[in-house]
Amino acid sequence: MDSIIFGANILENITTGMYKDSKVSYREYIQNACDQIDKAVEIGLLSDRKDGEINIWLMPEDRTISIEDNATGIPQHLFEPTLANIADSDKKIGADKGFRGIGRLCGLAYCQELVFESTAVGEDTVSTMICNAKKMRELLNRNINGEKFTATEVLKEIFEFEYKKDSKVKDQHWFRVTLKGVNDENRDLLDFTQVKNYLSFIAPVPFQNTFPYKREIHKHAQEIGYTIDEYRIKMNGEQIFKKYSTHFKTSKGDDEVFGVEFKDFYDDKGNLVMWLWFGLSKFKAIIAKECDMRGLRLRKENIQIGNDDALQGLFKEDRGQHYYIGEMYAVSKFLIPNSQRDYFNENATRAWFEQEVRKYFREVLTKIYYDASRINSSFSKIDSFDKKRQEHEEKIEKHDYVDAEHAQRATDDLSTARDAAEKAQGDLKRLEKSGGETEVSAVRQKVIQRIKKDRQQEEKTPFDADIPPIETPPPPTKQPHRTDRLSRCNKKERVLISKIFSIILSSTDDKTAETIIQKIEEEFK
Repeated sequence: MDSIIFGANILENITTGMYKDSKVSYREYIQNACDQIDKAVEIGLLSDRKDGEINIWLMPEDRTISIEDNATGIPQHLFEPTLANIADSDKKIGADKGFRGIGRLCGLAYCQELVFESTAVGEDTVSTMICNAKKMRELLNRNINGEKFTATEVLKEIFEFEYKKDSKVKDQHWFRVTLKGVNDENRDLLDFTQVKNYLSFIAPVPFQNTFPYKREIHKHAQEIGYTIDEYRIKMNGEQIFKKYSTHFKTSKGDDEVFGVEFKDFYDDKGNLVMWLWFGLSKFKAIIAKECDMRGLRLRKENIQIGNDDALQGLFKEDRGQHYYIGEMYAVSKFLIPNSQRDYFNENATRAWFEQEVRKYFREVLTKIYYDASRINSSFSKIDSFDKKRQEHEEKIEKHDYVDAEHAQRATDDLSTARDAAEKAQGDLKRLEKSGGETEVSAVRQKVIQRIKKDRQQEEKTPFDADIPPIETPPPPTKQPHRTDRLSRCNKKERVLISKIFSIILSSTDDKTAETIIQKIEEEFK
């Protein structure tokens, strides 16, 4: 056993090789800061979380990033063993957000020098650890090329500690990590907008005040005995909030959140394992990719797990995830984030989690957007008939049909649209009355009622109104010709133009044909 060696390559695995996205480094340092704020509250150093603050400073001109908290800090005698030892954290699973003791090294992959500084209450010393990230990468390259090093040898080469007296810090308590000389290939870490958008959903921050359902969500959490961890995080002085709002775009136009629904998951012993909220909308279509808040986000201790697609595989079909806006909070201490924090470790609780969530997604959420699709399609068919009917009546009044054949074809099309509208009306009535007291039917009723309310405000035809009859064009012998309005043309020319109109109508779609016919009419009026 004495001959066991941890090779230098392990350092690459827990730095460069650990994460797919360089912005994950922000999550790791914020996670550690949140844990220390909780401890500062626990020991009375801070009165509550609201007194804690995490400040992030981006300095693109210096290629520097600084992340600082006002939590416990690290006393001088604990500074070196706390930061130099790897995977030797005192944090506990289920109590702390981080617990593996490796996340602090993630910044080594993205800069030239990683610096940790801290001071604790009652001390007049600033403790500093300087990590030469550039040298670490050089040693790892040499290791790959045959010059073997152990992980310990590399760390001893790149770690340097300093302790400086400073009377000004005696009553202070803070911890700061600084990434100096951010790599050229990682300049996205210095992009304010990108980082802000990332943190708006990844970090454990409050909902923005303009999101009207934040109180309802917190109230529900309180009722089930859960506290949503929220921290004050600022970037260049600007506080970060979850960017949830009510309006968003879909592939079929704008939609909006008009309420929220909740689902709680308890195990056989009555323990809360997870819960979720999702936004009620008309579920018109898949939410647009550019919408930052789309998808049901998976969270543990209010820190996002993975990206916006962590739960996608539990839906019946991938697109199901993108009909929804909301969050699922993992509560059980046995739902343990893996080292990449993109999902949970395999265990019995994770298996139960997947079984229950998959069942709910398929039996409830999938049926909700399926029903909503039928509802929206039915309303669309009613509106389509109403629009075509009005256009038909206007054309009869203005003598816009080219000839009797054109008028008859339009009447037949309108008759088909009327049949579809009547069928849609019947479907809507059945959907409104069916389902009993199930979760799906409750949401379905809310969607229908919301659409009806919006249609009333827009003065559209109520879906349960009688479908009006189709006005029949006059018989061919009495029907005026559209070409009669071409005053510059004689009768023979009008007959020829009428035949041209008919050819145009038979050769292209009605909209294109109408455009061409109008151009010809403008020329000969």
